[in-house]
Amino acid sequence: MSWQLGPEDLDDLARGATLLGTGGGGDPHIGKLLVKAAMAVSGPITILDPQELADDAFVVPTAQMGAPTVVVERIPAGNEPEQALAALEKHLGRTADATMPIECGGINSMIPLLVAARTGLPVVDADGMGRAFPELHMETFSVYGVPGSPMAIADERGHSVLIDTGTDNRQMEWLARGITIRLGGVAHIAEYPMTGRQVKDTAVPNTITLALEVGRAIRRAREAHTDPIAELAATLSSTLYSHLRVLFEGKVVDVERRTTDGFAKGQARIQSAPDEPELVIRFQNENLVATLGDTVLAVVPDLICVLDAETAEPITTERLRYGQRVSVIGISTPAMMRTQEALDTFGPACFGLEHAFVPVESAVVELVETR
Repeated sequence: MSWQLGPEDLDDLARGATLLGTGGGGDPHIGKLLVKAAMAVSGPITILDPQELADDAFVVPTAQMGAPTVVVERIPAGNEPEQALAALEKHLGRTADATMPIECGGINSMIPLLVAARTGLPVVDADGMGRAFPELHMETFSVYGVPGSPMAIADERGHSVLIDTGTDNRQMEWLARGITIRLGGVAHIAEYPMTGRQVKDTAVPNTITLALEVGRAIRRAREAHTDPIAELAATLSSTLYSHLRVLFEGKVVDVERRTTDGFAKGQARIQSAPDEPELVIRFQNENLVATLGDTVLAVVPDLICVLDAETAEPITTERLRYGQRVSVIGISTPAMMRTQEALDTFGPACFGLEHAFVPVESAVVELVETR
């Protein structure tokens, strides 16, 4: 059933999207401010349940791409994703009936809302990652047969580029990444144009609603002075993300981070006490694997989320700093993201990791119920 998203919902939505971004996806703060400003003119945004879409509806996801470290310093003008959508519509000779996120995490939870507020389009309550991933072909859309191109890329100077690689979504990513680097490290895109039927068959459903519920759960727990992580576990238990595990608690003792090839890459080390084993998190925009010695506690595509130890506010990879006291949690992904086809697209080997995928609920970790 469709519903209205108002400006009063954006803080909770941004918080939940930051958590679901598993460290990446770009900090949604700037996107949230742009959406609030647009909503002040346009009013609330219509959010559509994917099952309400007509099979022949024309849906075009919109997003930002690039390194999160660049986005912190390079603020969007606000019209770039709308320009990308217009360029793709012109190329295809068809006007979109709705837009939607390509990922439910980080700033890309906000970009389709910005497009909707500026154009009047509804936003589909679903996405193609169920979290955030660093590359454009790492989509459930791609896993289950939707071509990503033709796609359009736009920047704040009014430049736009069209890419058409047919069904080769990896080549689309490679070309789009190079163009984004040359546009300054960040750009806005419209891609994976598809039918309503394809949305229903390939998207992770109701993730805007999920992000909003997650953000509210953290806020309400803080207001009630209860355990936010226990509240999160209870909120997630009845969703497609049903398992939450506490992986580690401690202090960030080192962060190695570099912007290279259009990504923020590196690792963070977290220690619970001097001379105790360290948790190591490796990331490429998003957190990819958390290891304690030789033991893998969680690995992509499951979510690895770093939270402030006192407030449970999610911390993105570009904002990790020495000395932060944190809790690290793992969250299971939906079944459609754990099939062999999905793991061949965004499983550990796709990031050069030697670890096999082990569901987070099967790892030897502290259960949240024992907190």
